[in-house]
Amino acid sequence: MGMKNHEIVPVSLLSSIASLKHGGCNKVLRELVKHKLVVYERTKSVQGYRLNYGGYDYLALKTLCSREVILSVGNQMGVGKESDIYIVASPNEEQYALKLHRLGRTSFRNLKNKRDYHKHRRNMSWLYLSRLSAMKEFAYMKALYDRGFPVPKPVDYNRHAVVMELINGYPLYVNKPVLFIALYAVVVMLQSTVCIVPLFQVS
Repeated sequence: MGMKNHEIVPVSLLSSIASLKHGGCNKVLRELVKHKLVVYERTKSVQGYRLNYGGYDYLALKTLCSREVILSVGNQMGVGKESDIYIVASPNEEQYALKLHRLGRTSFRNLKNKRDYHKHRRNMSWLYLSRLSAMKEFAYMKALYDRGFPVPKPVDYNRHAVVMELINGYPLYVNKPVLFIALYAVVVMLQSTVCIVPLFQVS
């Protein structure tokens, strides 16, 4: 919550948000630093703590587990410029793909200048932007899936994590004629679905 408008959150603000006394808050923060879930930082103007992606992963996974969406995390499927993807399993042993958005690595460096993306906020952390990215991806995926487009079935999302159907695919170059026909069919679907077109407009 504190990192919506702060890169480094002061202890006083953390104590207020967590409803803890100053001493109790420091004890909890020391444990979090020990487990590498938050990072202590100090500059000329401010000192405090910053939630890192390890801590954000923990919060998202804890929520998804409490919703009984996932029960375990398996192997990592891939690493991208702005996301990590893992295989996860539900309590019913059904396998899903878990995508963790990680904006701020090497791409999207000019993202903070795009007002539409961050709802006109002036100060934003990369964690918060990753959350917005996941929220938009889930909404777009659901809109496309509900209208019959060939996208993975969206299952749930929380913070920067998106859970979706796991699809066993193959390299696109394996069967070029079939791929061309399938892509052409998608283009025709897009042209005939007027309400979806705004999703792909670039400002």
